[in-house]
Amino acid sequence: MKERLATRDYFFMLTANLLLYFGFWLPVPILPFYLSENYTTSNFLIGFVLSCYTIAALCIRPFSGYLLDALPRKPLYLISFCLFTLVFGGYMIAATLAFFIILRVVHGLAFGVVTVSGNTVVIDIMPSSRRGEGLGYYGLTNNIGMAIGPTVGLFMHDAGIPFSHIFACGLGVCFLGFIFASFVNTPYRPPVKKEPLSLDRFVLIKGIPPGVVLLMLSVPYGITSNFVAIYAQQIGITGHAGLFFTFMAVGMAVSRIFGGKWVDRGKITEVISVGLYIVVLAFFLLAACSLTSQWDHTLTLILFFSIAFLLGVGFGMMFPAFNTLFVNLAPNSMRGTAVSTYLTSWDIGIGIGMLGGGFIADICNFGIAFLFGASLTVISLFYFRMKVAAFYNKNKMR
Repeated sequence: MKERLATRDYFFMLTANLLLYFGFWLPVPILPFYLSENYTTSNFLIGFVLSCYTIAALCIRPFSGYLLDALPRKPLYLISFCLFTLVFGGYMIAATLAFFIILRVVHGLAFGVVTVSGNTVVIDIMPSSRRGEGLGYYGLTNNIGMAIGPTVGLFMHDAGIPFSHIFACGLGVCFLGFIFASFVNTPYRPPVKKEPLSLDRFVLIKGIPPGVVLLMLSVPYGITSNFVAIYAQQIGITGHAGLFFTFMAVGMAVSRIFGGKWVDRGKITEVISVGLYIVVLAFFLLAACSLTSQWDHTLTLILFFSIAFLLGVGFGMMFPAFNTLFVNLAPNSMRGTAVSTYLTSWDIGIGIGMLGGGFIADICNFGIAFLFGASLTVISLFYFRMKVAAFYNKNKMR
C-alpha cells in the first residue's frame, strides 16, 4: 500500500512538472516576436528583457535551497507554483515594457523556487536505489515541456493567434499543474538542527567544479531555446521552426530509455562524457547551417532537424546524470542546496546565452553566436574529462 501511494505521488509530480514546464516554455520562442512587434526592440534588448527572468531565478535559487533544507517542502512548493501561475495573468494585461520586465522578474523568482522545491520533493519520495531512473523520468517531463511548449507556441503564433490568448493558455495549463501538485503527499522529515549561516548553506561548494561544466553547456542551450526560431528564418527555414523542439523532445525520450538506468548502475561520468561529445558535434553543425543554407536548402533542412534530435539525446542523457552527480556530492541534509546549485549553474549559463546571443547577433549574426556557444562546449568537455570526473569519483558520498 505504501509503495502504491509513493507511485501515485510520483505520477502527480511528473504530471505537475510537465504542465509547469509546458506552460512556461509555451510563450518563450514567441516572446522575441512579441517584444519586437509591440516595443520595437533590438536583439540585444530582447535578450536583456528575457534574461531578467533568468537573473531573478538565479538570485533566488541559493536561498530557496536553504529554505527547503530548513522548512517543510510541500508548502513552499505550492506557494511558489501558485505565484508562478498567476504571473501569466499579468502578461495578458501588460501595457508597457517596464511592467513586462517587472513581471519577468517576479516570474523568475517564482520559477527559481518551484523548480528547486519540486526537484527536491521528487528526491524525497524516490527510493535511493532508483533515484537515477526516477530523476531521469522527472527530468524528461522538464525536457518534454521545454520541447513541446515552444512547438505549440510557435504553431499558435504562425496561425495568427493573439499573444494574449497564448499567455492565457499558459495560465490554464499551469493552473492544472498546480491542482496535481496539491495532491502530492510528502514523507515526514524530522526537524533539522539549524546550523550557523555560512556559504555552504546556500551553495554546495563541492558542486562548483561540475557547475562550471554545466554553466558552459547551458550558454549555447540558452541561445538555442530563445533564438533558434529567428535563426531558422534567417537560414530560410520558415513555417517549420517549431518542429525543432519536437525533434529535440523525441531525442530526449530516446535517451531516457537507457540514460537513467546507466546512472543507477554508477556510470554517471561515462553518461555525461557521451552526452558531451554528442552536443559538441550538434552545436558545431548548428552553427554550420548558416553556411549550408547558401548551398542547399534541402540539406540544411535535414541537418537542422537532425541537430535537434542529437541535442535531445545529448542533453537528455546528461540532465539526470548531472542531477544525480550533485546530489551524490552532498549529505542528505543538504539535498535542497545540492539541487539549487545544480539549477543555479544552469541558470547562469542560460542568462549569459540570452544576453550574449542577442549581443553577438546584433554585431555579427546568429551563426557566429552559435559558433561561440559551440566553442564553449568544447572547453566544457575537456574540463570535465581532465578535472571534474576524477574530482567527483574522489568526493562522492554515495
